[in-house]
Amino acid sequence: MATTKDYGADSIRVLEGLEAVRERPGMYIGSTSRKGLNHLVYEIVDNAVDEHLAGFCDRIEVTLEADGSATVNDNGRGIPVGMHEKGVSAERVVFTTLHAGGKFDSDAYKTSGGLHGVGSSVVNALSTYLEVKVSREGNVYYDRYEKGVPTVELEKGLLPVLKTTRKTGTWVHFLPDPDIFDRTDFSGTEMKSRLHETAYLNPNLTIIFEDKRKEDNDHHEYHEPDGLIGFVRELNESEEALHEPIYLSGEADGIMVECAIQYVNDFHENVLGFCNNIFNSEGGTHLTGFKTIFTQVMNTYAKEIGILKDKDPNFTGTDIRNGMTAIVSIKHPDPRFEGQTKTKLDNPDANKAVSSIIGEQAVLHFDRNLDELKSILANAERAAKIRKTEEKTKTNMLTKPKFSFDSNGKLANCQSRDPKECEIFIVEGDSAGGSAKMARDRMYQAIMPIRGKILNVEKATMDKVLANAEIKTMINAFGCGFSEGYGNDFDIEKLKYDKIVIMTDADVDGAHICTLLLTLFYRFMPELIYEGHVYVAMPPLYKAIPSKGKEEYLYDDRALEKYRKNHKGNFTLQRYKGLGEMDAEQLWETTLNPENRLLKQVGIEDAKLASHTTALLMGNDVPPRKAFIYEHALNATIDA
Repeated sequence: MATTKDYGADSIRVLEGLEAVRERPGMYIGSTSRKGLNHLVYEIVDNAVDEHLAGFCDRIEVTLEADGSATVNDNGRGIPVGMHEKGVSAERVVFTTLHAGGKFDSDAYKTSGGLHGVGSSVVNALSTYLEVKVSREGNVYYDRYEKGVPTVELEKGLLPVLKTTRKTGTWVHFLPDPDIFDRTDFSGTEMKSRLHETAYLNPNLTIIFEDKRKEDNDHHEYHEPDGLIGFVRELNESEEALHEPIYLSGEADGIMVECAIQYVNDFHENVLGFCNNIFNSEGGTHLTGFKTIFTQVMNTYAKEIGILKDKDPNFTGTDIRNGMTAIVSIKHPDPRFEGQTKTKLDNPDANKAVSSIIGEQAVLHFDRNLDELKSILANAERAAKIRKTEEKTKTNMLTKPKFSFDSNGKLANCQSRDPKECEIFIVEGDSAGGSAKMARDRMYQAIMPIRGKILNVEKATMDKVLANAEIKTMINAFGCGFSEGYGNDFDIEKLKYDKIVIMTDADVDGAHICTLLLTLFYRFMPELIYEGHVYVAMPPLYKAIPSKGKEEYLYDDRALEKYRKNHKGNFTLQRYKGLGEMDAEQLWETTLNPENRLLKQVGIEDAKLASHTTALLMGNDVPPRKAFIYEHALNATIDA
């Protein structure tokens, strides 16, 4: 059991009031899409995990209820309910005040995932209703809110007691507000992946998931006593592993560091970073420290055992990491993230701590496991040789293109050369490409037509990928190279366009082309997605032409249904089967004009799930793909 001072009402420190959450929800949960919707559950779960990290919780139950609500129940200490200095129960302060919580009291929580402390109050603000039951001090206390406003009358500032109990913990039940979110059906698949991930990161924690929206009540129990070792094994379950997972751990300057590493017989790199159980999709200082020190250690060994001569250049970090799957997880008492959604860690001391622990522990491990060391270095040596060959091949392919970049060729470029204000549209078909070239703002918008479906890179070898004319055109146009396999020369700083917009027809073929392009970006240029440069254009499906009044473009079937309900009088409906059916003026007005257009930004929240799903849907293994499609068919839409 962890040692900590009593977690009471005086542990709750208020930083500022709860304002504008409903006005700007994206600032707090990333977006109002399904990703943001799931984030509500994660915020409450993270609070429960923080109780586990403090040593007071070993079981969390997450239930997606049949009516669309969600329940999170833990057996921690229970939120403090005593009188706060603000004159009401501390629980009421936690759920109604932004930046209020025990996380701001270092004695109550040594480490915390939800350090920004906005979780409970934001979930409350964005819910139609939220109920809380707190079990502590022998009683069960109750509170309820509607759109963030409390509805339970307090007696002398304290919560009413429902009954007595010997248990402790917090039960939170809420219904997301449909006025806030684009859709209010949680993604069970993503949630299961996130909860399983959390179980791997906390080997002494059990997480129960139940989805009551399904007839058979989807039920899973996640308990992973092997921790990161089990996590790595799962990531590599379909690969040929070169050795058993390597586990390294230690503490430096109050920062706990854990790492699991395993190499597979396939040239790719999969390094994931976590801080206080939060996945950092954009990495950060802990991953920088890991990559730098591991490269240094391996190069030192390579020269000591003679794989590299003194005059030979060192292996690059990419050479060393080809074939590597690694998870770096740290527990930091005072983490700093870039943004509320915690996608990138920004603590310099995390770099130092990881470097110290991994540098020391890796040497201790490999001194005792020379066969593993030689296997990894042989892998790096092979990667370096192929990288040099590939660099020559790429130079020939990419610096001497056999295609034109003028208005008669693949790319109609924009006039501006300032990447921050430029955008490129990848347009399906010559007809739509021609209209887009005429409709665009030539100063800032570049148009690249593609003919048909590009190569599926998930099934193709590197030489076929680099030989594909459409892919070569995009690599040259973007200007930042690519990163995969043997040669990693991707440099996001060289990107010529701030926005890369996929613009395809709103039909099955268009959706397939979009998927192929996203697969290409995810496997070969993932930084484009992680740093928010990839978008999908949403051209309208319909044009409503009323007998009286203004014409209106409708972007999906939901918009059409709403128009039919609200419009009085007759109207005719034009259905756009493809972008080529629009003239230049219509294409500008609906899809290119920044004032009117609808773009969806592509993002990745769960790297493990994204990689698994990409391989599943775009790879060669047919039976699992069919099973996945059948399972998710009811939730699939082409237009959304």
